[in-house]
Amino acid sequence: MSGSRAEAEEKVGSRQRLQVNEYKENQNIAYVSLRPVQTTVLGKTAKVYLVPFSLSSYKPDQLKRSKSLLDKNSNNEVACKKCKKAEIKKTCRRILTPKMEATSSKAESTLQKSSLDVHAESNKWQYKSTSDTVILSADTESSQDGDSDEGTTPGMDDFSGLSPYEKKRLKNISENANFFASLQLSESAARLREMIKKRQPPESKRKKPKKKENETGCRRSMRLLKVDPSGVSLPATPTQPILVADENPLLPPGPLEMTSENRDDNSELFKGFLQTWAEVSKTRSKNTEKELSSIKSYKANLNGMIISEDTVYKVTKGPIFSMALHPSEIRTLVAAGARSGQVGLWDLTHQPKEDGVYIFQPHSQPVSCLYFSPANPAHLLSLSYDGTLRCGDFSRAVFEEVYRDERSSFSSFDFLAEDASTLIVGHWDGSMSLVDRRTPGTSCEKLINSSLSKIRTVHVHPVHRQYFITAGLRDIHIYDARCLNRSRIKPLISLTEHTKSIASAYFSPLTGNRVVTTCADCKLRIFDSSCISSKIPLLTTIRHNTITGRWLTRFQAVWDPKQEDCIIVGSMAQPRRVEIFHERGKWVHSFLGGECLASVCSINAMHPTRYILAGGNSSGRIHVFMN
Repeated sequence: MSGSRAEAEEKVGSRQRLQVNEYKENQNIAYVSLRPVQTTVLGKTAKVYLVPFSLSSYKPDQLKRSKSLLDKNSNNEVACKKCKKAEIKKTCRRILTPKMEATSSKAESTLQKSSLDVHAESNKWQYKSTSDTVILSADTESSQDGDSDEGTTPGMDDFSGLSPYEKKRLKNISENANFFASLQLSESAARLREMIKKRQPPESKRKKPKKKENETGCRRSMRLLKVDPSGVSLPATPTQPILVADENPLLPPGPLEMTSENRDDNSELFKGFLQTWAEVSKTRSKNTEKELSSIKSYKANLNGMIISEDTVYKVTKGPIFSMALHPSEIRTLVAAGARSGQVGLWDLTHQPKEDGVYIFQPHSQPVSCLYFSPANPAHLLSLSYDGTLRCGDFSRAVFEEVYRDERSSFSSFDFLAEDASTLIVGHWDGSMSLVDRRTPGTSCEKLINSSLSKIRTVHVHPVHRQYFITAGLRDIHIYDARCLNRSRIKPLISLTEHTKSIASAYFSPLTGNRVVTTCADCKLRIFDSSCISSKIPLLTTIRHNTITGRWLTRFQAVWDPKQEDCIIVGSMAQPRRVEIFHERGKWVHSFLGGECLASVCSINAMHPTRYILAGGNSSGRIHVFMN
């Protein structure tokens, strides 16, 4: 019986198909089921021994599981996770997702291990009939349905068509909404805004602690304590404010005596100085027709002009605003007007040089314009910001008052007539005055309102003396003196090529056929004024640094009275120099002085007949180049 039974079992085993859940990793599967699939095993015949078994009396160590089957089943679970089809995702969601949301990471690992045990157990043991086969998917679905029923939110029964995952998601959303509603964040934000709006700065400030009497304080200056070094209190200073006008009070009207500030008026030296000026003016050279020399010979004469320590001296106090050279042929006499209102005279032929300098105070504010009278070189006319125009007569040792206007400030003047009998005076407020010196007593004046808001310089045409040019803030105008009246007049010509502030504008000295202007845009412009019509063309533009800053006197390009096609202007270049340019823009010459010229000469003047150049800087020092 036993032998026949064994043979029957072998035959049955050869016909029996082993139920194994297989998964090939590299095979593209369109549909996967978690139920065991019956497959035919080729090769050796497996022997199956049926042993009675009950799950209730099962012990973990009773049977050893096959490691290969566990690994194969774990690969099945990984494949289920990676599959992209809708049914695989749905099945994996039923198995893994609710457990992950409901339990911690430790519970999740336990669930996965138990599922692996079920798979291994169902694949290793064979039951006698298909009805006894363990179906993993059915058990899993039943357990998942039980879990989802427990976590369903009350009131969600109406959504019976939703999946358990969607029901769980709706439950979480509802719980989060209820939680944030319980926090009442909107009401708290509204109350906070009201508190910020209603908040006001504290009314009372913190009181500073009182200083103890015996406490040692910090050291203080005895000057601030108003105590001298011996400990005695100084007398109280007057508390009345000092007005700016009191610092530079106007000098009394009328003539002023020519008293030197650096010399004794009764000394023989000062008397000899006045006599020298009077004699030099009598022996002046007669005016003859001048011819322009060639540029080659002009350069040769300029190269012979040198500077030395004997031709450099501080003449005035403060910056020099104006300069003039006496037209004498036998003596070198230089006049300089300073910002302090002083007028300094220097006779370079007198040695030592300190004895040849005399300083006078005919004005209380800057002297912006100086001219020796063309009719009588013994007369030196000076104009100041203080609204006075005076004439220094060295033969009588007095400064006469030519014109006075305390309500206005003067900027520049020039002679309308060759005999210096009439003058045109420019005001800083843009108005002009015609002054006639032939009237006894107070000079007859005629005040004219120009079309400019400010006038810096005034210059008369050397040939057609009815024309004069004025440099304003941005524009340059040419007027006809015969058409002046008290109402606002219109200019004959306006030059509007300048883009920044203008410093000066001058006619050429012999013919007046050229006009040179100095502008703060670092350009020197030369215009053709040979035919005064409605428009004057621009001939040349010379690039030149004219930015001197607030501490230096502004540059003013002037013509050489001997060579009217050449202009002289100071320079900011290093080493310090004074430059000469031709009217066509070509550089002609640079005056370099080495150690003798170590500053910027903003104001320069050339002798009308001799090769002598005098340059003044912003400290009152005069530098003279001569051959």
